[in-house]
Amino acid sequence: MSSHILKNEELTLTFSDAGAELQAITDTKTGKEYLWNADPAYWKRISPVLFPIVGNLKNKTYSYQGQNYSLPQHGFARDMEFALLESTENSLSFLLESSNETLEVYPFPFQLIIRYTLIKRTVTVTWEVKNPGEESMYFSIGGHPAFLCPINPEDKQTDYYFSFDSNAPITVSKVSENGLIVTDSSLSPVIIPLQDGLLPIDSHLFDDDALVIENNQYHSVSLLTPDKKPYVTVAFDAPLFGLWSPTKKNAPFVCIEPWYGRCDSEDYNGTLENREWGNVLEAGKIFQKSYTITIG
Repeated sequence: MSSHILKNEELTLTFSDAGAELQAITDTKTGKEYLWNADPAYWKRISPVLFPIVGNLKNKTYSYQGQNYSLPQHGFARDMEFALLESTENSLSFLLESSNETLEVYPFPFQLIIRYTLIKRTVTVTWEVKNPGEESMYFSIGGHPAFLCPINPEDKQTDYYFSFDSNAPITVSKVSENGLIVTDSSLSPVIIPLQDGLLPIDSHLFDDDALVIENNQYHSVSLLTPDKKPYVTVAFDAPLFGLWSPTKKNAPFVCIEPWYGRCDSEDYNGTLENREWGNVLEAGKIFQKSYTITIG
């Protein structure tokens, strides 16, 4: 696997062909690192792309045109090698195409391009999904970047905060032990009030797995140090997103995950075409979305 670098006077980015994964965001001047380091004691990944599904399938399977298929959580793209498609002074583009291997578990021809663009202290991550086939294509896609928290070794994570672009209380869809959205109305959704517009990162915030936040409640999330200064901001147009850190591990990172799609619900009995928050792409068409990571 090859690695690649994008660099300017502010930030240095490191990438791998494996999953087209962004593996480091480093301050060029100070050497301070902002992304998680993939220590497998907590989590072996850094910022995988989630495709062609986001989250878990009910019973690990889905149905399409009368046939059942199986996919692992978050799909296969994060575990496949991409080709470097294009390199410019401030951007890198990676390509993954369908193959006999992918068609066995996901019966759609596709081209997935992931483009990273670095301008000053902002990284733009662009997903471009192309449907070269003759039928409509059904898919989900999402990001899963993990940011160091605490960012300073002398701090405690429980003194940090999330901030959002709205002060409205957060409506969270609860996730079951099987990684599915809880549909028991007495348990989900959960309403979390903000404190002066902030959500403290307490030690029990992720006891029930990820916080799944649907219905366009927010479009920007920042991580704040104990003195309430933002050091990472993720901005997106996605209709839903997740906040996550490994359950009850005291892991020194948190993820801010823009999603176009999510895991199935506990009561889901539909086909691939009817998955909640899924996307449909007609033959010959292109789906293009992006999100940004701003440091400082």
